[in-house]
Amino acid sequence: MHKNIHQYYLYILSSKYNGTLYIGVTNNLERRMFEHKNKLIEGFSKNYNLYLLVYFETYQYINDAIKREKNMKKWKRQLKKNLIEEENPNWQDLSKDWPKFQNI
Repeated sequence: MHKNIHQYYLYILSSKYNGTLYIGVTNNLERRMFEHKNKLIEGFSKNYNLYLLVYFETYQYINDAIKREKNMKKWKRQLKKNLIEEENPNWQDLSKDWPKFQNI
């Protein structure tokens, strides 16, 4: 029997350096970023113009990604900022060089 391997992503978006933050989970980060950048998702991220991918983590199991998301949403802002800046000190858009986004 063949078992499929899945990938899930916890991600953090921002509007700018040290801007408003959004934490989400998806099974397709490239598609989800396309949706955010093109304002196809109604709600918080669209209302606050959140489209910069400043941080993400990869998980094999959706329950692990959701658990991490719920936990991180309880964190104080400074902890989230520290996490982002460990990997991405200038809050660069990690998806900026993805082929789908060259003209956005």
